[in-house]
Amino acid sequence: MPSASTPTGRPVRKTTRPRRGEGQWALGYREPLNKNEETKKNDDGLNVRQRIIDIYSKRGFDSIDPADLRGRFRWYGIYTQRAPGIDGGKTAVLEPEELDDRYFMMRVRTDGGQLNVAQLRVLSELSTAYARDTADITDRQNIQMHWVQIEDVPTMWERLESVGLTTTEACGDTPRGMLGCPLAGIAADEIIDSTPHIRQIVADHIGSPLFSNLPRKFKTAVDGCSVHCTNHEINDVAFVGVIGPDGKPGYDLFVGGGLSTNPMFAQRLGAFVRPDQVSEVWAGVCSVFRDYGYRRLRHRARIKFLLKDWGVAKFREVLEKEYLGYSLPDGPAPELDPGTRRDHVGVHRQKDGRFYVGFAPRVGRVSGTLLGRIADIAEAHGSDRVRTTADQKLVMLDITEDRLDSVVAALEAEDLQVSPSVFRRQTMACTGIEYCKLAIVETKQRAMHLIDELERRLPDFTEPLTINVNGCPNACARTQIADIGLKGQLVVDADGNQVEGFQVHLGGGLGLQSGFGRKIRGLKTTAEALPDYVERVLRRFTEQRQDGETFAEWVARADEADLK
Repeated sequence: MPSASTPTGRPVRKTTRPRRGEGQWALGYREPLNKNEETKKNDDGLNVRQRIIDIYSKRGFDSIDPADLRGRFRWYGIYTQRAPGIDGGKTAVLEPEELDDRYFMMRVRTDGGQLNVAQLRVLSELSTAYARDTADITDRQNIQMHWVQIEDVPTMWERLESVGLTTTEACGDTPRGMLGCPLAGIAADEIIDSTPHIRQIVADHIGSPLFSNLPRKFKTAVDGCSVHCTNHEINDVAFVGVIGPDGKPGYDLFVGGGLSTNPMFAQRLGAFVRPDQVSEVWAGVCSVFRDYGYRRLRHRARIKFLLKDWGVAKFREVLEKEYLGYSLPDGPAPELDPGTRRDHVGVHRQKDGRFYVGFAPRVGRVSGTLLGRIADIAEAHGSDRVRTTADQKLVMLDITEDRLDSVVAALEAEDLQVSPSVFRRQTMACTGIEYCKLAIVETKQRAMHLIDELERRLPDFTEPLTINVNGCPNACARTQIADIGLKGQLVVDADGNQVEGFQVHLGGGLGLQSGFGRKIRGLKTTAEALPDYVERVLRRFTEQRQDGETFAEWVARADEADLK
C-alpha cells in the first residue's frame, strides 16, 4: 500500500481525527469502504505478476484466487472475457463467476500509439499463436487480444517485452495507457512534439507503487497536435499544446474529463506547464487524485467528481501548494478549429517532405494476420513507424512520394481504406457482448453492417458525421459526444418481444461545438431497425439543413418528430 505522500516524499495534510467522508486518504480515513478497496489494501495489484508466472500459469485457471482473477489481474491488462451464449438480459443479474469464461482479454499498452515493424510482427505472432487471430484497436490507442489462456501469459509477456511493449497498468485502478498524437514529431503544423514527455511520464511513474492504488482508473492525454486528436476534453488529465507567455511551446493543463454514466468535460486550470515540468505536474495531479479522490462509492471514484466539488481554483491551489511546492504561471487556452476532423485519415505531407498515410479498418477490428500484413507493407515501403489513433484508425509514417501509389494500393487490397466513406471513417464501436461482461448488446458486427448499409443507401453523403456504437451505458465508445451516439440496451419490438436495441443520443461533439448529445424521450431503435433509422434521420438532415450547417447544429433546432 503506497503511503499518502507527495512524489517528492512530503507528507500530505491530514486531519487530526479520521472521519468517514468519501474515504479520502488525505483526510485520515484509510480503512477500505468497499470490496475493491479491501482487495487493494490486502495486496498491491502489481504483485500479481509473479503469482501468474510462478503459480497460475503452471497450475491452470482453477488455481487462480478470485481476488486476483477479477481484481488484480487488471493491473497487468488482463480481464476474464464473457462466456459465450449469455444474453444481455443476464448481464446485471448473474454473479461474476457465472459470466466469466476461462479465457482472457489481454490489453497491450501503446503509449502515444507508437509501434514499429518489429512490434507489429510480435503482436501478429502472439495473436495467431495464442489469441485465435484476434486483435482490436481501441479508442485509447491500445491493442486488445482475446481467447488468451493463463498458461500462455508469461510467454506472451516475454515476447512483448523483448520489443519494448508491456501490459503493465493497461487496466485497473492505475494510470492507464497515455494518449498522444500519432503524428508527434512529424506533423508540419504541430505545436509541440509530445513524444519525449509521454515517455518521461511512463519511465518515471508507470509500475510505481506510488500510483498503483488510485481510487479508480486515470486517463491521460499529452498532445501537441494542432487538431487535438486525443480529445483532451474527456481525459482525467490532459496536457494540450500551446505557445506560452514566454513565446515558447508548452502545455495548457486540463483536469476532470470523463464520460460513462455521468459525463463531464475537463476544465482548464489556466496553468502553463513547461515541457520539463510535465512529468512532475502529471505526478502532482495524479497524487491529488490518489490522496483526495473519493474511495467510498465506486461510481464517484473518478477525479471529475472531486474537481466538480472543489472547483478549479481550489484544485490548482492544492496542486501547487501541497504537491508541486511552486506556482505555475497563467497561460493561454488552446486554439480550436470547428471545421477540422481529428482523425488523420488520408495522405498528407510531413514536415520533412515525406508523407504519412492514415487508413481505416472497420471499427477498429483487425486481426493478428492483418497486423502482420501491415508490418509487411510498411517494411516494403521503407517505413518502420505505424501509429494507432484515438479513433480506432492507423497511420503509416515516412513514405516517400514515389511510393505513395504503391502503399495506398497495398493497404486498400487488405480493405484498409485510405479514402474511406464518411461512414467507414467516422464510425466507432466498443467490444460489445461478444467478449465484454458489462455489455448488453452486440456492437462490432452491428456497426460493420451499419456501415455497409449506409454506404449502399447513401453513397453521396459526405458531411462529417460521427456514429459511436456502445454495448452498455459506460460509454467506452464515447456515446455522448457523437453526432449519433447509440447506447446498447434491451428494447421491445413491434411484436412485444424484448430484443437488442439502442437508446439514441443526437448532436454531441467536442471542440468549439462541444456538448453532450440530445436525448429525445422514447427515442430508441431495435438493432434490426438501426440502418433504417439512421438512413431516415440523415435524409431529413440533408433535406432540411441550411448552408454550412452541421448535423449537430441541425439537431439542436430540429423538431423532435424529425429526429425519430
